[in-house]
Amino acid sequence: MLVIMLFQLTASVLADAPVWRVTDGMSVIYLGGTVHLLRPEDFPLPEEFELAYEASSELVFETDISSINDLNIQAQMLQKLTYDIDRSLRDVVDTEAYTALDAYMAEVGMPLIMLERFKPGMIVSTLQMLEFQRMGFAPQGVDVVFNIRALADGKAIGALETIDEQIAFLALMGEGSESEFIIMSLEDLKRTSDSIDKMIDAWRTGDSEVLRTLLIDGMLERAPGLYDSLLRQRNLRWIPQIEFMFDDPETEFVLVGAAHLVGEDGILEYLRAKGYEISKL
Repeated sequence: MLVIMLFQLTASVLADAPVWRVTDGMSVIYLGGTVHLLRPEDFPLPEEFELAYEASSELVFETDISSINDLNIQAQMLQKLTYDIDRSLRDVVDTEAYTALDAYMAEVGMPLIMLERFKPGMIVSTLQMLEFQRMGFAPQGVDVVFNIRALADGKAIGALETIDEQIAFLALMGEGSESEFIIMSLEDLKRTSDSIDKMIDAWRTGDSEVLRTLLIDGMLERAPGLYDSLLRQRNLRWIPQIEFMFDDPETEFVLVGAAHLVGEDGILEYLRAKGYEISKL
């Protein structure tokens, strides 16, 4: 699941490139699947991204990336992802999950008390960032790269979700099944380093079978509710916004975690069912 949060990837028989062209016969939009963190050796990006960027007049991201570094937004995030003074992680997870998390924290050299007031979504995100930093990843993935370029080039920028919506999603992650969420996340963390190269290679080439095996099958089996909220429901909310883009004069390049684009609950499948023509760029 942790890698899903980073790559947001899934599989489809059409997924052999990271960027797609979608048309209603008159207007065109481009859809790009992103990786939110990358290593220096992962650049340059697949050329399809550059082609779509040059052909587009507006870039649309999952949320307003530029505002994430705003101190007020960070304070709001911290407040919503922290339990009230009379509650902590120990109150919402069982002994097995708490012990497993404590042991993992000891391995990475960080006392659990530093994170105990955080909600599970914040804890998992923090541990994920630490693990990927250890593997050489930097907080500059596909989204950030193109957000910076669009600002410099004066291209219009849009978003499918507000920052508040993304914070709320993170705050609710694992709610009601906190123990299972923590244990599953720790298991994923321990496996990540063994498969990260294979995952990055699969993303670059759009190897749908490998991505499904590594990322999706386990999530559907172990956390169908999380899959529904993380991918399916958000995709359904985004479809009307994307369809509206065909009626405006701009040519949009929509950049979202690649799991949102493909698979039976993916944006590409929903658009195809509505009669849009989809092709690899």
